[in-house]
Amino acid sequence: MASPSNGTPRVLWLTVHLTVAKDSPMLSARQTKHSGIGEGADQSVLLQILLAICLGVLLPPMVFFGAHPYRILGIPEVFNSGFGSIFAILTAQFIAPRVTEFPGSNRLSYTLPIFMFSYAVVIAAIVTLRVPYSVVFLSISFTTTIIIEVMFAVMRHRLSKSDVYLVPGGRVGQVLAISDITPVVMTTPALPESARAILVADLHYDLDAERERTIAEATLRGIPVYHYKQVLESLTGQVNIEHMSEYLFGSLLPDLTYARAKRVGDVLISLALLPILALPLLIVAVLIRLDSPGPALFLQTRMGYAKKPFKVIKFRTMRVPDPSKPVDATDMAMTKHGDSRITKLGSFLRRTRIDELPQIFNVIKGDMSWIGPRPEAIVLSEWYEGELPFYSYRHIVRPGITGWAQINQGHVTDINDITMKLHYDFYYIKNFSYWLDLTITARTVWVILTGFGSK
Repeated sequence: MASPSNGTPRVLWLTVHLTVAKDSPMLSARQTKHSGIGEGADQSVLLQILLAICLGVLLPPMVFFGAHPYRILGIPEVFNSGFGSIFAILTAQFIAPRVTEFPGSNRLSYTLPIFMFSYAVVIAAIVTLRVPYSVVFLSISFTTTIIIEVMFAVMRHRLSKSDVYLVPGGRVGQVLAISDITPVVMTTPALPESARAILVADLHYDLDAERERTIAEATLRGIPVYHYKQVLESLTGQVNIEHMSEYLFGSLLPDLTYARAKRVGDVLISLALLPILALPLLIVAVLIRLDSPGPALFLQTRMGYAKKPFKVIKFRTMRVPDPSKPVDATDMAMTKHGDSRITKLGSFLRRTRIDELPQIFNVIKGDMSWIGPRPEAIVLSEWYEGELPFYSYRHIVRPGITGWAQINQGHVTDINDITMKLHYDFYYIKNFSYWLDLTITARTVWVILTGFGSK
């Protein structure tokens, strides 16, 4: 293949235009389309919806209400529950593939949160409109659709695995370090025969002409070809910026339209939750005062949006330090495993993330968002910025109560872990969207239930 005349490295023009230019970060989604599994997946979704409607919507009226499906129009609570169930099923099926596009998003683990969300929306609408409904009907429909979804999720997981082939050259060997896949290094330029094959290469490396022809032929035959960094991002959920010239920061600017919509959503959600959380917050504050001497709330100056410091509000989970004893500011800002300063109640609050709830006032004020990079103490932020290139770029979006790094990594302070955390933050900024925020929301539920990453 001819190289471009302007001196640009031979990046396989045909391959770049047909694959990299599509800029799809997800390995599995593209592979299912290539291998023919895409059509099968579409059919399986249709079959899944039909089964859910038949077993979860049409069957309950016959079993519990003694009515044939065509007579449900005459029973208001059955009709409303059936219509709501169909809406919930379709909504969940619409959300699921978009949420599970992101790294670490196994559809099986998202089944319950997604369907809980869709049915919760239906129940909220029913209660708001004050229309008759059947708890039994909705319960059966929810349980049935969950069982069906789990069955199909298991089958999809088994069918969606790709056979990864590495084209030697450049830095493609970094893919070998990923534990989720077992790639095959192509010792010869012959194309793989596997129907699920994908090729991974360092497309910025000056490959020999024979391998360039092989990759071009693979593209023409419909075999996906990925730059190795696409694979690393799609499987690890991290963006690693190694050199300033590798990324134009403008290409990583978050979607400003979504940023404005997200801000409105943050405020509306906060105002809606505040009356509900008011009494629980008051009870927790009283318990903290009874558990150990000191204030119920903990205020700390942290680095915020656009590098503007702000006072973060949290429930106090540690004992108040003795003012007569000298302390190091950096050590004070760090929380270590088994930290002796944490109280018994504080340990529970940190594990369940209840200590973060007062930050709802930071969200209303505009200092924070519900979802975004974790805000760090000023002393830590300044230290990290001195040690890590591009660290300050994470301040281009509002910090969050939960976020992509928090659900993947948990609470960290070590400089090596912070480097990985920075890569997670860059991935969030690059893929800044409603669907990624919804994914983080769903996985946050799992984090709260398991106490993952707490200190």
